[in-house]
Amino acid sequence: MKLTVVELPDSLVEFETAWAALVQHVRAAASDIVLLSEVPFAPWFATSPTFVDAAWREVCAAHVQWATRLEELSGAAVVYTSPVGTGESRRNRGMLWTAERGESHLRDKVLLPDEDPTWEASWYGRGVDPPAPFDVAGAAAGLLICSEVWSLEWASDLGRAGAQLLLTPRATGLESLANWFAVGRVAAISSGTFSLSSNRVGDGFGGGGWVFAPDGSLLGRTSTDAPFVTVTIDLGDADRAKSTYPRYVTWRRPAPSRGAAAQPPTIP
Repeated sequence: MKLTVVELPDSLVEFETAWAALVQHVRAAASDIVLLSEVPFAPWFATSPTFVDAAWREVCAAHVQWATRLEELSGAAVVYTSPVGTGESRRNRGMLWTAERGESHLRDKVLLPDEDPTWEASWYGRGVDPPAPFDVAGAAAGLLICSEVWSLEWASDLGRAGAQLLLTPRATGLESLANWFAVGRVAAISSGTFSLSSNRVGDGFGGGGWVFAPDGSLLGRTSTDAPFVTVTIDLGDADRAKSTYPRYVTWRRPAPSRGAAAQPPTIP
């Protein structure tokens, strides 16, 4: 299976050129899955604690428009997030696009930071569904949207539920890039999955998409010189990892009941 991670520019002026290059890359690499960044199709908007309805509607409209162009990625399955809804129903929604079904709703982001420069909880509401495996291009995947990858119990539970891929679209800064790489690696090890992430770049955003193997080894990393990276993986490596250290030790803790698993973490 071929997996592509990216870093795409925050700037609208640069995005169209970058998109054309991504289309060429995906076609040449024959990618099966492309992971885009968090809310990829507009400049980051939640930069103030003051919600602006006109700005929200503009960003939502941009994602509706760009969703019609995902077919340009040569039929690869595409995972990303999109702003959806109005009023009290505003959410940051995980999306899966396939050539067969078009857009499908995965789950809404639950863990929302609310501080400079990402006032997410001031702009949209929290989802209620915890991550669960879903099928993408024949692989079992789990979606942890940006900050949610820090909930390593969720990553571990996804691995125990059979996930082979852990997908993390991000919108994160440059100064914290080392910390994000650290948690991406640990998430791979704790879940026994291939951990993937894509990020936006520019205007304070740090880029740095990654692919980690289930043993924590780095298989690919995006950069200014290589904004798109495709790696070939064997899903069987994730399946075999489930019975190796540290999973066979850490997963001996009692699994949460179905009712308990349906509850998101307590948020003050």
